[in-house]
Amino acid sequence: MISFFRRLIGSKLGAGLALLFLALVAFAFAAGDVSSTGGFGSLTSFGGGSSTKIGSQSLSESDVQSRVQRVFEQQRRNNPGMQIAQFLEMGAVPQIYDRLIAGIALEEYAHRQGIYVSKRMIDAQIASIPVFQDATGKFSQDLFRQALAAQNISEKALRDDIAQELTGRMLVAPAGLGARLADSMVLPYASLLLEAREGRIAAIPSAAFPPAKQAPSDKQLTDFYARNADRFTVPEQRRLRYAIVDASRFAAAATPTDSEIAQYYADHKSQYAARETRTIDQLILPTESAAKAAAAAGSLAQAAKANGLSVATSNHVEKADFAKENSAEAANAIFAAPQGKMVGPVKLALGWALMETTAIQKIAERPLATVKTEIVATLSADKSKALLSDFTAKVEDEIANGATFDEAVKDNGLKIETTPLVLATGQSVEAADYKPSADIMPLLKPAFDMEADDDAQFVPIAQEQRYALLDVTDIVAAAPPPLTKVKSVILQQYLLHESAAKAKTLADKIKGAVDKGTPLDKALAEAGIKLPPAQKVAGRRADLLRNDQRPPAEISILFAMATGTTKILPIPNDQGYFIILLDKIQQGDAAKVPGLVDKVRGDIVNVVANEYGDQFERAVERDLGVKHNGSVIPRVTQELRRINGATVQ
Repeated sequence: MISFFRRLIGSKLGAGLALLFLALVAFAFAAGDVSSTGGFGSLTSFGGGSSTKIGSQSLSESDVQSRVQRVFEQQRRNNPGMQIAQFLEMGAVPQIYDRLIAGIALEEYAHRQGIYVSKRMIDAQIASIPVFQDATGKFSQDLFRQALAAQNISEKALRDDIAQELTGRMLVAPAGLGARLADSMVLPYASLLLEAREGRIAAIPSAAFPPAKQAPSDKQLTDFYARNADRFTVPEQRRLRYAIVDASRFAAAATPTDSEIAQYYADHKSQYAARETRTIDQLILPTESAAKAAAAAGSLAQAAKANGLSVATSNHVEKADFAKENSAEAANAIFAAPQGKMVGPVKLALGWALMETTAIQKIAERPLATVKTEIVATLSADKSKALLSDFTAKVEDEIANGATFDEAVKDNGLKIETTPLVLATGQSVEAADYKPSADIMPLLKPAFDMEADDDAQFVPIAQEQRYALLDVTDIVAAAPPPLTKVKSVILQQYLLHESAAKAKTLADKIKGAVDKGTPLDKALAEAGIKLPPAQKVAGRRADLLRNDQRPPAEISILFAMATGTTKILPIPNDQGYFIILLDKIQQGDAAKVPGLVDKVRGDIVNVVANEYGDQFERAVERDLGVKHNGSVIPRVTQELRRINGATVQ
């Protein structure tokens, strides 16, 4: 567990994504976004390849590939800028591969012990999935079938996935229950949070090395671009066509007639009639005798004080509402009494009440002439919503019956708007000065969730007010642009990369000198070129973990070094290299900080419980004789790169 804090600081994947893997791998369809694109069966097997034997079952490479692809698609929906190369660098394939093996192994082990999941448990899990529920929150067989069909997955496959997940829970969850950590075990980790380190960081910038005078050849540029294609890949782009339908379109038709206005006034007569509201103070006591004794005090405030209670106040309440909250008897009594007179005791559900009216508000009748404008606005808004709803339903029916986007727009007098190719963020690569309008932003996520052959659909811009009939015409897969279009940029990057290589050579030389005993400042001064001075850095581990923010790599690495040692780290984007020297470690003592040990215990007890669960899973795999197939991960990784248009490495 000593590596826990280091993993917490340096993990590329992060706890959130790890949890996503756990949820999506073993329970991907049921726990994920069922309405999203893709499915378990959406990928073509790439020949099957070798499989991993797990008891009487096996895990094929194509199964691993399809699961990793699904998690990637889910991540890309949440983070449109995510590229397959970034995703794979996070360790996605080995983590998902391990989780798949663990799920199958646990199920196999459970069956050998006579442990099975009942059909009723699976039914209950399916019924709890929101996408299978109708507007009332009840399970809908029709929605269930539609969702399965949309995902191209059989009911049996879904049930098998759920059964495996539930089986795993039943076996693993008890392993971590009741995890207890003694102070002697927690104290070292709590003290790590107080540990402080001091060091120096020197930058060897690429800018310190001017580019070679001789320009690179076309072949050199082409090779560089091919090796670094992932760096320059443009995310998926889509061209949107849409037609706006606004409630204002129906303004004339939505104007109410005089008879409709009169009818509305008549139907809501009580709303406009003269009425009375009251502000009422109320004191509730447990018994009638106590209430009578309190009434003798003369005022509710004095009675409340004498009994150690407080007065409750109902502001501007009507008689009917007061009766619902209390009782008809109480309402009749207090609304019949004049202002300032105490009433009661009156029996209520919670005791005996004393009441007093502190203010009476008389509201005069509002004749039709004074509220006509208000009624017109209400009726117009309601009619506009109804007409807009009817119109969009009619257009949707036309499209469902085979009408194209162009036909639906033309037949209904709409105007087509077209965007340039845009990213999921709304930015455009082909039109750099393009700025998406307010209407475009709500369309982006639905547009990037649509398949190429999906029918046009209405997307709300402002609910019940403004909609867009949306169609996606062009889909450009994520890929690096042609070199000819970005040659000037690639040339700059190539030259910067060459300068970074020179910076690396110098950084290695300086590190070697420091390792042999030369002071860092002296080694920098003797580098032969002018370099910025080393910067002192210092801080506690707890400061790095604050707010769950990931610190810069050149800072976090200080907490993975020994005193007096040096490390070299690249500065992102070929900007050069850092030389990091750790000067001093100041140990912390959590025993001197009240409450810290208990806080850390609460933070890491779940980690310990998860480790117990992991150990149980590994024990199950050993018992079944499971051997991980080392060839699966590189083969799946290579195929995923090919499928998603990345450079195969």
